[in-house]
Amino acid sequence: MAFPKMADIKELSDEEVVTEIAATRRRLFDLRFQKATRQLEKGFHQFKQERHKLAQLMTLQQQRKSTVQASSKAEAAVTAASDN
Repeated sequence: MAFPKMADIKELSDEEVVTEIAATRRRLFDLRFQKATRQLEKGFHQFKQERHKLAQLMTLQQQRKSTVQASSKAEAAVTAASDN
């Protein structure tokens, strides 16, 4: 499995991003559990790939939240300016 491209991740909806974050966290948990119980003999590169994907998803989620907050602040400023 190769690293996911940010362009592919940006195409996801907000609900899909949340679902993917939960699924990625679950896969990381499963990998850690397999490592602890010595069931994982090969494939330690999966940790890096899953952490990378999780970071990309969480970054996208945060960017979308900050964009929404910035636009709502701008609307509030415009409304306040027009009231005066």
